[in-house]
Amino acid sequence: MKICLLFLTCALISEADKISRTLLEKKLIVCAKRFPISSSFLWKGKIDKASEVLLIMDSIEENFDKIKKEIGKIHSYKTFVLFSSPVGQTTNKVKEWMKRELKV
Repeated sequence: MKICLLFLTCALISEADKISRTLLEKKLIVCAKRFPISSSFLWKGKIDKASEVLLIMDSIEENFDKIKKEIGKIHSYKTFVLFSSPVGQTTNKVKEWMKRELKV
């Protein structure tokens, strides 16, 4: 079990909530936190900006492909940005919680 943090930008709070709920119901993540953000980015050769919602989700690397597939069914962006970052250390209680909830 390799714990990771997933980062995903969404267009709206309702979209972030729907994605979070779906992934939690399918036991692919154990927690999702959402934050309103202001993004600046390159798109089709130009600088653009948008108000978005950032989801930070707690999961395991082994679930990444399933998570990506579920997000692809829901997300409004054709090119959604999903990043995974490994977690080097955490507490034993967090590990136990994740194992129990994700049925690892």
